[in-house]
Amino acid sequence: MSDLNAVLARNPEQAPKPIGPYSQTVAFSHYNNVSGQLPIDPATGEVVPGGVKEQAGQALANLRAVVEGIDHVLDDVVRLSVFVTDIADADTVDTVVASAFTGYVPARTTVAVAALPLGAAVQIDALVAHGEGTIPNAPQAGDLVKVVAGTDAAPRSPGSSQAVAFSHYNNISAQLPIDPATGELVAGGVAEQTAQCLANVKAVLQGIDVPFDDIVRVTIFLTDLADVDAVNEVYTTFFPDTAVARAVGYVPARTVVEAAALPQGALVQIEAVVSHGDGTPPQEVEDRHGIVIRANDTDAAPRSPLSTQSVAFSHYNHVTAQLPIDPATGEQVGGGIADQARQCLANIRAIVESVDHSLDDVVKVNLFLTDIADIAAVDEVYATFFPGGVPARRTVGVSALPGGALIQVDAVVGNAEGTPPAV
Repeated sequence: MSDLNAVLARNPEQAPKPIGPYSQTVAFSHYNNVSGQLPIDPATGEVVPGGVKEQAGQALANLRAVVEGIDHVLDDVVRLSVFVTDIADADTVDTVVASAFTGYVPARTTVAVAALPLGAAVQIDALVAHGEGTIPNAPQAGDLVKVVAGTDAAPRSPGSSQAVAFSHYNNISAQLPIDPATGELVAGGVAEQTAQCLANVKAVLQGIDVPFDDIVRVTIFLTDLADVDAVNEVYTTFFPDTAVARAVGYVPARTVVEAAALPQGALVQIEAVVSHGDGTPPQEVEDRHGIVIRANDTDAAPRSPLSTQSVAFSHYNHVTAQLPIDPATGEQVGGGIADQARQCLANIRAIVESVDHSLDDVVKVNLFLTDIADIAAVDEVYATFFPGGVPARRTVGVSALPGGALIQVDAVVGNAEGTPPAV
């Protein structure tokens, strides 16, 4: 690691104390990664009384406390992720969120999940622009421009921007299988819906002159995990997209999650994170152009033809979701949640170390559990991998995971050396 950037973990006093071994916000380079905010009253440490409106208000207040506690504002949020336990609550949550973002609105993902920590009805996390960066004792680029874009070739929503770029990343709102010409879900089943989601992602990218193969991470939310084979069949017709990508077999990092429900009764929703090589000025020309995507796989962790284990661009590495699979056998490990959590995290560590990094460079972890009550056992194992509790974290309960696993883990890793232009 070079000394050009530093992992900066913080827990602002005005925000709730983390309820596990994680930090409320972890900055690296030009982004702050904020942990999932629950509707916890910081004065009591308990979930606030009332319904989803009160809970959404508290979760958003906690997010604001974290953001303002690091000298930022809510308008610096570039992506907002909302998880509810009842999709019927999404409209109420939208109203609360809209009161906080009265002009600009971030890119957005909304998903219903099986359960949330502490029995909460809603959880909100965010990715926040960090214009000053995290270069110790030296000026960063500073005052980078947040660029918001949209196109009529993809569905529009008053509650989100289609694409929000900051520094070297574009954050794309999760795309539903909506035909932009009609504003309705496309006819057909999951295959047709998957094709529409990906077509909408592509249309957003074409609207900002970004190639489809500049996608570095994809997250697929399905209401029935049994549909994954049909989704994958369509997925492989979109990736790789270009001759260059096909020549090297490039596919993005990927996470697949079963959702309890999706907006508008959709069967699938797809979220993408996209490289932005030209950056958002003011930036030095040599710091903006020709940054490369670096994809890496190692035999020390499970491989998949549908995803790359880690995809680095600029100052971040994106790690594909890891299941509790022993890479030596290709089989799921035996035992209970502790053994499975240990294997997932060991796979993450193997991938991170294969690109000459360490777990100390991890800035964000997403945990998916089929039983939210397992979180205490997971935390006991988790703390042995992250004894400082540094990464920001999101935890959600899901009704199923691939292969019948009990846990799945993905991660985002700081990449201090960056990925300069090829020479």
